[in-house]
Amino acid sequence: MPSPRRNAEGRPLAACAPSSSGSPAHGGGGGRFEFQSLLSSRAPGADPTCARLRASESPVHRRGSFALAGGGSSPALPSPLPEEDRMDLNPSFLGIALRSLLAIDLWLSKKLGVCAGESSSWGSVRPLMKLLEISGHGIPWLLGTLYCLSRSDSWAGREVLMNLLFSLLLDLLLVALIKGLVRRRRPAHNQMDMFFTLSVDKYSFPSGHATRAALVSRFILNHLVLAIPLRVLVVLWAFILGLSRVMLGRHNVTDVAFGFFLGYMQYSIVDYCWLSPHNAPVLFVLWNQP
Repeated sequence: MPSPRRNAEGRPLAACAPSSSGSPAHGGGGGRFEFQSLLSSRAPGADPTCARLRASESPVHRRGSFALAGGGSSPALPSPLPEEDRMDLNPSFLGIALRSLLAIDLWLSKKLGVCAGESSSWGSVRPLMKLLEISGHGIPWLLGTLYCLSRSDSWAGREVLMNLLFSLLLDLLLVALIKGLVRRRRPAHNQMDMFFTLSVDKYSFPSGHATRAALVSRFILNHLVLAIPLRVLVVLWAFILGLSRVMLGRHNVTDVAFGFFLGYMQYSIVDYCWLSPHNAPVLFVLWNQP
């Protein structure tokens, strides 16, 4: 039979073991156990070693303790939360401004979508807006430019039409690329009854009609000699075409605004890379008539 443990003074430690009536397993309260330990430690002639053992075995002491790998006395600190689980309590000013502009954009686009359906407030004007939509579509412009290029009999006319064809192809490529990257959905009140849509046409940003309107109007104003009333009509056509995209519910306001900006900058690219019989003779030989 193993001998009982003894303290530093040689006395057995069995007397300082907790009684079954005061243990938590038998329903005894932890506060009474600690109070008895405190009284016994303060009693005259009480063993300080037993008092320390009772304090270390206290349920309150065990509840606040943590198992440490290194055996230290200090409790282990909880690991910090991952960066993605933390709440951003101080959002940046730029983030607040972007969210506010997005909310205003969605609200204003819905208010201006007066021709989004036949039951809308301006539903009777919807067929006229759809006809205006066809006037800014890329397919009629491409086919019309190719036809005029095949019928042209002057080098100057071919040069202008060749660059117009180049600008239209550049517009289609850039708009499709940006739509595929951004992938912004069209407004919820839009009806997908557009004329000749492709895979990227399900996305909204930017407006291809707006880019084409700004590009073609700037091209015409710079390379065609027109009277002032006709020049005003070209500008009005571009503006009304961009506005009709919001009224039909096809695009948001920011889609059209960025489309105008992109179309304006596209003409600068075309003007910088202007095609002529000197720098691109092969292209003009293809359309040369005997």
